[in-house]
Amino acid sequence: MTRPVVVATAATKRYGEVLGLNGFSAEFGPGITGLIGPNGAGKSTFFRVLAGQLHLDAGTMTLLDRPADDPVRSNHEVGYCPESPTLYEWMTPEEFLRTLLRLDGFEASEARRRCQNALGEVDLLPVKDRRLSGFSRGMRQRVKIAQALAHEPSVLLLDEPLNALDPIGRVRLLELFGRIAEAGRHLIVSSHVLYEVERLTDQIVMMTNGRAIAQGDLHQIRDLIDSRPHTVELTTPQPRELGRTLAGWEHVTDVAFPRPDTVVAQTRTPDEFYRSLGELARSGTIAVQGVRGVDDNLEAVFRLLAG
Repeated sequence: MTRPVVVATAATKRYGEVLGLNGFSAEFGPGITGLIGPNGAGKSTFFRVLAGQLHLDAGTMTLLDRPADDPVRSNHEVGYCPESPTLYEWMTPEEFLRTLLRLDGFEASEARRRCQNALGEVDLLPVKDRRLSGFSRGMRQRVKIAQALAHEPSVLLLDEPLNALDPIGRVRLLELFGRIAEAGRHLIVSSHVLYEVERLTDQIVMMTNGRAIAQGDLHQIRDLIDSRPHTVELTTPQPRELGRTLAGWEHVTDVAFPRPDTVVAQTRTPDEFYRSLGELARSGTIAVQGVRGVDDNLEAVFRLLAG
């Protein structure tokens, strides 16, 4: 029987009167598991506990059969890619990774080797000497993933790694995550957009208000979510052209223009919408700079599952 990589049992974390984790109980198996929940569900708190940045107030959480806050456990077992896009703008990717590796205790020669390997894994070696200040959002995400990989951890924690990326950037990162998993590492990938995670894995944990409300095979709840309209917000320098294109898709039921650079579409079949959007992005006829699933409709599903 395959042993779980992470087990949380009644895990509770308080921020004063606010509960970041509220009796969170779930298991995360080998390979890739998606952690799905609306913004504010507690996903980042969960990751920070696993990464050793926070301590639980009650309950337990284990990583590879040992407590997440066990001082004996090597922090090299987990790599953490936080949601924040902040980087040291004046550094190059190579300088950034080598500095972090040296701070983590690696000798200069070993830090250099690991830096080269990590940048190679995320396809950033050709730009390793460019300043981070000139990097796009997608390139910054790959730098963050490289720093999480550089010390060669067994478990990789990725907090909203696809947030605000353009469709091409999303595809490239999804392919990267697949390669990392094939190399034998375990990944927990959080998102508030179910259809992003579906491209990676069918194993998910759904959470809201600091609690797990469902886990297992996402296809068991897919019909429930697909029965509700889904709203997608797109950023583009060509809003009218994009709006006309989306309005012509049979599965799109409404198109709105809340801001000069934004198109909001509602679709009956989200999977078909995202597939069509990927084809549109690859065609290059209309520039789509950002895609965001709007939480409101998924919130209704979370409330329903929470009973």
